[in-house]
Amino acid sequence: MKYLFRALKYFVYFMVCFALIMAIMSALGLVDPNPQAMFREGWKSVWQIAALFFVFSLVYPLTGFRKQAAIVPGDYPIIRDKVISYMESRGYELETEEGENMTFRLRSSFGKAIKMWEDRVTFIKDPGGFQVEGLRKVIVRLISGLEYTFRNESDDNYSK
Repeated sequence: MKYLFRALKYFVYFMVCFALIMAIMSALGLVDPNPQAMFREGWKSVWQIAALFFVFSLVYPLTGFRKQAAIVPGDYPIIRDKVISYMESRGYELETEEGENMTFRLRSSFGKAIKMWEDRVTFIKDPGGFQVEGLRKVIVRLISGLEYTFRNESDDNYSK
């Protein structure tokens, strides 16, 4: 169900962006506001563009969201505060915590809107650290920074 909701949301998002671009171009006088004159095949082209957006919106949720492992050494009570601190420094706030699993959301309403309210990042504790779930490009950045932070901390502990 979550997949279908995301696909529908992305389809609406793409169509709104398309309509806004066409409206701006019409308002600036760059194109004729009539779709018959705006597009080579008129309304047929509009339906083809809508079909293209529909296909893309069906595929994007499959490729845009991911679950990936983050190597964060240590027991949960020891690393919990540092993970929360790291996420807060990136603009996220702790939404829920159930056992050793945490969910974060962006604090900024603007950031939420830009990500179409798909800003949730979930940390699921596993033996090697966490399984992090969310938008692919977001979690890749977060995991990289989190692992770097914990790697530097463990390097400091070895040098003492």
